[in-house]
Amino acid sequence: SNFIDDLRVYVRGGTGGMGYPSLGGEGGRGGDVWFVARERTTLKSIREKYPHKRFVAGTGANSSVKALKGEKGKDCEVHVPLGISVLGDDGKQIGELNAAGERFLAARGGLGGSLATNFLPCKGQRRTVHLDLKLIADIGLVGFPNAGKSSLLSKISHAKPEIANYAFTTIQPELGKIMYPDYKQISVADLPGLIEGAHANKGMGHKFLKHVERTKQLLLVVDISGFQLSIKTQFRTAFETVLLLTKELELYKEELLAKPALLAINKMDLPCAKDNLDELMTQLENPQDFLHLLEEEMIPANTLEFREVIPISTYTGEGIEELKTCLRKSIDEQAEQVNEDYRKKKLLLLQTSK
Repeated sequence: SNFIDDLRVYVRGGTGGMGYPSLGGEGGRGGDVWFVARERTTLKSIREKYPHKRFVAGTGANSSVKALKGEKGKDCEVHVPLGISVLGDDGKQIGELNAAGERFLAARGGLGGSLATNFLPCKGQRRTVHLDLKLIADIGLVGFPNAGKSSLLSKISHAKPEIANYAFTTIQPELGKIMYPDYKQISVADLPGLIEGAHANKGMGHKFLKHVERTKQLLLVVDISGFQLSIKTQFRTAFETVLLLTKELELYKEELLAKPALLAINKMDLPCAKDNLDELMTQLENPQDFLHLLEEEMIPANTLEFREVIPISTYTGEGIEELKTCLRKSIDEQAEQVNEDYRKKKLLLLQTSK
């Protein structure tokens, strides 16, 4: 696979240096292991560069007659991608790195030998950790297999995802960038197709859903003619599909539904698409009146409020430019809101400090 979003590594801080008993000299502390976030780094490149996946810091210098205080051992710096969560072996998060230059102390070096340790050095911290990557993108494409997410990504950006007419074409995330005439760029992540029960780790399950956490907004992509994964599974209309996608997001992490969301209705070139769209728009305007269409356990507690609903066809190109405009407007409005909130917060701090 060209894409890795989880890597297990061993880290060990350096051992301290020996003390000098007769002169009361202290050995140098062992070096530390640091994870440092850096752009244009991937977990795959780490695995290729360090196949043993072991990172050990340098040993502290021994105390000597020439240098009673030994020098600290050399630190070991590991460059990791942005959007990394550092997990302990128990699966609990112990740190995260989201911006370039952020650092996380993965393993501390041991103390050098001194009077307190009978001049014997201490070993450095050692542990196995998981580097768990969550993509950082402006827009996350959410939809069941064959909704046309990969085709849409190829239409609106310079990405060239694999596209074929069978379920689960996308088995790894694809990132694309929409380029606007004024040089504004919006990053879009096409994420592996959800299926019913994804929250319970069926199909791509959490492997998909964890990436949604790091996107600013959601773009749900739905086939206007409905969706059926296989002959063994139930057929779902476009409206039912929207509710099921909402339910999967809600069950995985309810906060995801607080993200701004847009809805792209794909395959408008198909026969009866116009009639299906009229029916869908009626259902979306008053979703409560149509919840009886689904089994009770599949109804989300909250329905998504879509900023825009855009009918498109990745086959004919219908609605693609309008969609790009809507995405730009939505992202700009969100950025302005964040700036406004920041200004209000700063103003409040100034007022309270006075």
